[in-house]
Amino acid sequence: MIIANILVGFVAFLHVCFLVLEMFLWDKPFGLRTFGHTKEFAGVSKTLAMNQGLYNGFLAAGLVWGLYLGSAGNSIMFFVRFV
Repeated sequence: MIIANILVGFVAFLHVCFLVLEMFLWDKPFGLRTFGHTKEFAGVSKTLAMNQGLYNGFLAAGLVWGLYLGSAGNSIMFFVRFV
């Protein structure tokens, strides 16, 4: 169970990283290099990227909430993994 919780925590961390990339760095040089798109495309698609980032943030929040609840949060983590 400890290994599973560590993996869930790692996945939550990755979703937070995706949130930062998509919501805050999408049209910055690091985001442009990471995703390999142009400044023009980033400007046009910024709203869509922010929506994706928000979605990743909710996934991370659900996973962290499930970890916080301990064994009572297993059903929450299970649900979030398959959303």
